[in-house]
Amino acid sequence: MSDEQPTSRRAARAAAESAAPRAGRLAAALRRHPLAWLLGTLAVVFVLLGTGAVFAGVAVASAPVAVPTAAPSSAPPRPTPSASPTASRLRTCSIAGPASDARLKTLTGSVVRADSGEVLWDHGGSIPASTASTLKLLVASAAVAVLTPDYRIATDVVDGSTAGTVVLVGHGDATLSALPAGRQSVYAGAPKLSELAAQAVTNYAAKHPGVPITQVVLDAGYWNPADNWDPSVKRSEQTQGYQSETTALQVDGDRADPTKETSPRSTDPIGRAGAAFVAALQGADPGGVVAGSVSTSTGSAVPGAAGLGEVESQPVRTLITQMLLPSDNTLGEMLARIISKASGLDGSSGSLQQAIPGALTGAFQIPSAGLKIVDGSGESANNQVPPDTMTSLLRQIQAGTNNLDVVRAGLSVAGRTGSLASRFTGPNAIARGQVAAKTGWIDTEYSLAGTVTSADGTVLEFAFYAIGAGIKDNAKAALDTLTTAVFSCGDNLSNN
Repeated sequence: MSDEQPTSRRAARAAAESAAPRAGRLAAALRRHPLAWLLGTLAVVFVLLGTGAVFAGVAVASAPVAVPTAAPSSAPPRPTPSASPTASRLRTCSIAGPASDARLKTLTGSVVRADSGEVLWDHGGSIPASTASTLKLLVASAAVAVLTPDYRIATDVVDGSTAGTVVLVGHGDATLSALPAGRQSVYAGAPKLSELAAQAVTNYAAKHPGVPITQVVLDAGYWNPADNWDPSVKRSEQTQGYQSETTALQVDGDRADPTKETSPRSTDPIGRAGAAFVAALQGADPGGVVAGSVSTSTGSAVPGAAGLGEVESQPVRTLITQMLLPSDNTLGEMLARIISKASGLDGSSGSLQQAIPGALTGAFQIPSAGLKIVDGSGESANNQVPPDTMTSLLRQIQAGTNNLDVVRAGLSVAGRTGSLASRFTGPNAIARGQVAAKTGWIDTEYSLAGTVTSADGTVLEFAFYAIGAGIKDNAKAALDTLTTAVFSCGDNLSNN
């Protein structure tokens, strides 16, 4: 059955008759205008198709779209800086002119800020080079570390192995003075041989009544007495008066004139000390304790022998100043050997390569790379210290690290004290009082290393080595000019 209402026959015929004429008219129109009808039909089809496409597009756009995902990458993550980079200051003050002065021959050097260690100027600063007497800064610092500023060097008299014999035992105090009481040597305040002799006479007389002293044994065996001169150093340094042989027993630095810094030295400092001691014994004799004729010989004290007398040097802090200000080579050599002995070594020149760098590394973290230490004075051209190692040490000297203020106090001041008292003249006088440094000079080199408080207040550490065959004394003025240029530049110093 159907849900539609039934139609009568009459209504059906009427509908059919009405439809027939309309169909005929449509067919007639199609026959008269076939092209128009074709084009119209195509237009209708196009519209219908376009409408369908739109609806299809809407349907597609409305559907969920899968988003592509990247495949996992096997490349490592790119590193990222832990902190934002900071801009470095552009410095514009150049010292290229003074640094290229022909009087300086081959120049190497380093200039750093004292507070931060920032390198402001570098010219072969990492290359080991000869130092001349600026090496004494290393020896002084090692003495502070190993011996301590209050250490004193003893010289003893002990009983001999036979009656009538006493033994004079040296431990490296070259300041022990043969001058009488009331007279000062170049080492002001030095212990007196006369005081030691007086103690010995008194104590010997009490121990051996009625037995006069007839022999003095000279014991210089604290280190090998034959190991007393580096072969790379000219003997003219000895005869002209700049340096004595390095023996553990001597008086007044073995000078012919104890009141003059530069004075000829002998070829037998031990024998000279022995003769001076015999004279001091005789001068201290109240009568009958010392024989009219006393012989001397070299030898060794008997272990555990009774002491008859002892004097001590001034403390290391004083000896350092007495070494640095006039650049005393003998004190440099003595302190270096004593540092070796106190470090458990044998006091030989060969042991200094271990003793000095070891002390500096242990106490002040100064790197030992590039250090070559063959003596304690800097007289040998075979010593090697990179300039930037020197400035690293100078930073700690300036800061007074672990008692290094003792070394700072011994630096010469430009135009005022020590080996710089007569320097920094003319245009360089603007830096007088603002440069505290150690000078150096050997036949092939002039050097200068220390601290400059620059015109803008920045404290800088510097080390300059001017090296070359035929270098002349006028290199000192060239070094002063270079240092004054650093003073003028201050923190604006450029590394050009």
